[in-house]
Amino acid sequence: MSSQPDPASASDAAEARRALVLTRSINVTWWYVASSVVFFELMVAVFSVAAVVEAGAGNVARAAVGVTALLWWLATLLPLFEYRRRTTAPALVIWRHHLAPFLAAAVFGLLAGLITGQWVAGILPLIQVLMLLNWPPGVRLRMVLAATALLVALAVIDFRLASGESMSASGFQLGVFAVMLPAVTVSSLWWWDVLVALDRARASEAKLAATQERLRLATDVHDLQGHHLQVIALQLELAERLMPRDPDAGMEQLRAARASVDDARQGTRDLATRFRSVPLSDELANAVDLLRAAGTKVEATVAPDASLAPASALGPVIRETTTNVLRHGGGKWAHLSLTHTDGSWRYEISNDAVVDAPENADGAGLDGIARRAAEADGNLEVNREDRTFTVVVTVPAEDPAESSTENEKKVAG
Repeated sequence: MSSQPDPASASDAAEARRALVLTRSINVTWWYVASSVVFFELMVAVFSVAAVVEAGAGNVARAAVGVTALLWWLATLLPLFEYRRRTTAPALVIWRHHLAPFLAAAVFGLLAGLITGQWVAGILPLIQVLMLLNWPPGVRLRMVLAATALLVALAVIDFRLASGESMSASGFQLGVFAVMLPAVTVSSLWWWDVLVALDRARASEAKLAATQERLRLATDVHDLQGHHLQVIALQLELAERLMPRDPDAGMEQLRAARASVDDARQGTRDLATRFRSVPLSDELANAVDLLRAAGTKVEATVAPDASLAPASALGPVIRETTTNVLRHGGGKWAHLSLTHTDGSWRYEISNDAVVDAPENADGAGLDGIARRAAEADGNLEVNREDRTFTVVVTVPAEDPAESSTENEKKVAG
């Protein structure tokens, strides 16, 4: 009997690959954004030093401007990379990241401005640090417009002051890059903000889809079990009435009730088979939330491509090991990790063990975990050293094409 293959596994694999590509694209985009800002800042530093050299400054002045220019360039990396880790409601100034850039910008701008005689060289370093602060969107736009207008005005003043003398080529290039730098910086950060918002929307959509899937499963289970239980109740009630008068008819109703129970069990199994597993990243997030709610200090390490891991094999393992930590652990700390190495997935959970606990305290739960690992052609390792209890489950990575073929065979069978 031929039937259409269930596309759930292939669809999940495609979605997992797409999520992995998006994650990599986001990381690449950040480095593109950061490198564009860093490149323009470097050009400003280089042209500032070149302008000092062309101004005929001595070796000490050249060295001082060169060192302060390098320190300013390096110091601006702190707020730039802090911008990537910022929260949805960040503080405007985080002094441990912004104090050094402000000091370096003040010293660099003062030296470069005094030696070259250009207002742009003196004010630009401070303006650039201001552009890297966590301004609200509307304020950031007004800030970049005001900064650009100020730099244009200062560049015009510098050009007019140098009209009696020929402005050096480096001084002119410095003015051009100075006018462009705030707009380049803010447009790059704006593009990053847009990408982060899209990524958060995608993550929210994935969580919403998982929630809707759970609700759909709950509804299907309710409808399926409700129907069969109602039928079984009627059959048993009828058998109870018939048994005193017609035992054969009563036994027929009991056999029908038993058949209805078998139908209900088979329907539940079929429904569970069609239900797509919760992503492992969500399983791990739920485990972390549950342990933290119990007062346990938790750290989790999750591979970026965790969505490609076999959720049907590792999902129940994560839930069972989390339950074991809650029941038998010391309750102070726990560490969870899911990594992908050498064609296999490795899930590890460690926690503080109770000193006086018997060696077989987790025996029943570990037997179930070992059985699930064996069904997935994996293995279980259990280590207990001093006050640390560690469970490691390793399963082979699934090939999406093979997984889809296996599902087709199950459906056809």
